This record gives sequence, C-alpha cells and structure tokens, in this order.
Amino acid sequence: MMLEIDRLTAGYGRVRVLHEVSLEVGAGEIVALVGPNGAGKSTLLRAVSAMIPDRSGTLTVDGRSLIGASMEAVAAAGVAHVPEGRRLFPGLSVRDNLRLGGWLGRNSDLAPVLEIFPVLADRLDQVAGSMSGGEQQMCAIARALMSGPKLLLIDELSLGLAPVLVDEILARLSGIAESGTGILLVEQDAGAALEVAHRGYVMELGEIVLAGTSAELAADPRMRDAYLGGEWAAD
Repeated sequence: MMLEIDRLTAGYGRVRVLHEVSLEVGAGEIVALVGPNGAGKSTLLRAVSAMIPDRSGTLTVDGRSLIGASMEAVAAAGVAHVPEGRRLFPGLSVRDNLRLGGWLGRNSDLAPVLEIFPVLADRLDQVAGSMSGGEQQMCAIARALMSGPKLLLIDELSLGLAPVLVDEILARLSGIAESGTGILLVEQDAGAALEVAHRGYVMELGEIVLAGTSAELAADPRMRDAYLGGEWAAD
C-alpha cells in the first residue's frame, strides 16, 4: 500500500476531529473519500500532509512512518496536496506556479504535466489568477505533479466548477494513477468520485462508517440514498 493509516486521531487545538480513522491507498489506485459537510475529510488530508499534528495512530507512505514528521519531510517522502480552493499564486504566471511545484525536487521539466493538461501549454505566460476556475484547478494539480509524487491528495476538485469541466479533469486522474501514483480524492460529488475511483470510504463525524469498492458503495442503500439525494456537500 502506498498510504496506510491505522487508528489515526487528529484535530485543532483541544478539539479532536478524527477518531481512530483507518484507510489505505494502493500504488496506482484512486480512492474516494466522501461524506457530509463537517465530516472531517479535509482534516484527514491536512493530517496526512502535516498541516496539522497527528495525536495518535500510525501513518505510513510507501512503508515510511510519517507520524510527527514536518511538512518538508512529508513532501520529500513523495506526498503532494492539492488543497481546497486550489491556492495558486494568482499574481504569478502559470509557468512560475508549475516551476514552484518542482522546486523541492529541482524539476523544471514542464512537458509531462503539459501532456496531461495540454490547455496549460497555451497559458504558460498568463497570470494564473486570470484563468477560468477549471484551468486553475488543472494548474493546481499539474503543480502538485511537478514534484513527482508517490501519493496525490486532492481536496474538493469539483468545487465551483461546471460538471463538464469536472468530468474532464476527473478523466485525467486515471492516467495519473496508471503511472503508479496513488490518489486520495476528497470530493463533494460522491457519484462522480465513485465513477473514477477504484474504492471508497464514507466519513461521518470524524469516523469511517462505510468502505468498499466503488460498485459496492454505489449499490449500498445508505450510500445511494444519500448522494443521489444531494445530501453530501463540501467539507
């Protein structure tokens, strides 16, 4: 497994948000993490990337323990995080945003990410903040890929985007996974996430309450009624 989490607890200050969460992401696998507003999905990604401290449990990436590791150590271990809202440097060009993504590994070769997102090739000298939301999301994912990650964390890919753009970007994830990168996808559109994912987990109130293959989750009445009824929302 590329990512193994066992009984992880984490939170903010004295407030514990994650309660003994366990999940796995294999190399070359897309795993969806879905659930209602406030479930703790984004908190889990922040814990994996060391944006918030872990309190207990185990967390390994490619067999290496990252409990208590710094953000720099987590990035060096091959973890890249595409946060909710994209968090590009809006005043810098697309080219400079991508180069910053490759800074830690001294990678300046844009060709591989431009092959995945060819629309960015025509935007390299454009200020990132002036692009459409869909193009900015592509840039954010491409920036993360510039580090050559073993594990890619994507938080709320579809937020604020038209469904056609969401489908276009999700379609690119399969190609990224085929290269061996494990992907943990937090997504408000549970149906879209399960269509592209191999497996999935459902989180409620900081706990995993359902897990299985995408087909198993889609067929589960509890899951089907919830996401088809539109009750799942961004964390």
